[in-house]
Amino acid sequence: MIKLFRPLTKNIVINSITKSPTSIVFINNNNNNNDGFKNKRYFTTNNNLENNNSTIDKNSNNIIDKNKILTDKFNRHHTYLRISLIDTCNLKCLYCHPEEGFIKQQQDKLLTAEEIIRLSKLFVSAGVNKIRFTGGEPLVRKEIDKIIEEVGKIKGIEKIGITTNGILLNRKLENMYKSGVNLFNISLDTLDPKKFMLITKRLGWERVMKSIEETLKLDNVKVKINCVVMKDLNDMEINDFVEMTRNKPVEIRFIEMMPFTGNKWSDQKFVSYQDMIKIIKEKFPTFEKYTEEEANNTSKTYHVPGFKGKIGFITSMSEHFCSSCNRLRITADGNIKVCLFDNAEVSLRDQIRNGATDEDLLKIINAAVLKKKASHAGMYEISKNENRPMILIGG
Repeated sequence: MIKLFRPLTKNIVINSITKSPTSIVFINNNNNNNDGFKNKRYFTTNNNLENNNSTIDKNSNNIIDKNKILTDKFNRHHTYLRISLIDTCNLKCLYCHPEEGFIKQQQDKLLTAEEIIRLSKLFVSAGVNKIRFTGGEPLVRKEIDKIIEEVGKIKGIEKIGITTNGILLNRKLENMYKSGVNLFNISLDTLDPKKFMLITKRLGWERVMKSIEETLKLDNVKVKINCVVMKDLNDMEINDFVEMTRNKPVEIRFIEMMPFTGNKWSDQKFVSYQDMIKIIKEKFPTFEKYTEEEANNTSKTYHVPGFKGKIGFITSMSEHFCSSCNRLRITADGNIKVCLFDNAEVSLRDQIRNGATDEDLLKIINAAVLKKKASHAGMYEISKNENRPMILIGG
């Protein structure tokens, strides 16, 4: 029997467990049912219809082909895993951290360092070659040095990334670099220290800028600055960020604001990437598409000819890139999430703590991957759906 996962609602404790003797249960948050839960969806390990009686038999000799475990029914092979290390942060960015607060996980509900390392090895054995650590703010996690060092030893890992707000990065940079981190994404939404306080509710702009400068001094790393663009708040700084790429080998990634629970998204705050390009071309008329795109790149890459850096646009809302998506996520409390905007999740943590073997876990992972949709919904529909706040998913 498989122990299964929980409703994602504000009124129900985050870690409540639902049990079913016959199937993996994912719970959504749309309509109340008579049993007190909401819109249950039953997923199984085969391709039969939902709500059937198929099950994962832990004693079965049926071994899934490892080459296909991370391939969904649309033939997308997932080689990129994002692991959230913690659900807390030392900033309170308005697009990520709900103003009214959120239910923080108890420490024992988070994946341990050993569980993170085990899952990393397992996903690499199934074809993942890139792992990125996120949060909350991942550098707040006490065991981060140990985790990165051990993951860096896994045979088959080609890239290790970190997404950070940069506040603590400078003091941890040397150890992370030595352990194999070669992709640094640093969040910075403004070049104005006063506006930084408005957006993040904290001091620290100078520390972030210092971290960016120090990271750019490292050899053989890629540095990207993530900037969530919000109308009438920081959209007037777009060209200032572009100017940074004149002499710095950095990629500025302008991110369309996305709706998540508690971030008060509205189309009045939304700036599409097409509008961003218009703003940029007014000052930089030679701004053009960059021809050397990476495979499965989530951003549309442009540059100003002659500048050292590049500009990327994350266009999840206005022009999604779902057909080439190769990423999976694990939340800090151990749930696999196959799509950022889908609230269906399965707890790998509970399976591990109930004694699941690696083969058991691979079957459950495969079942989740096979349920990944062709694409996510549009931004207006997403804004109406219940999902975790971004801080509880992992950036």
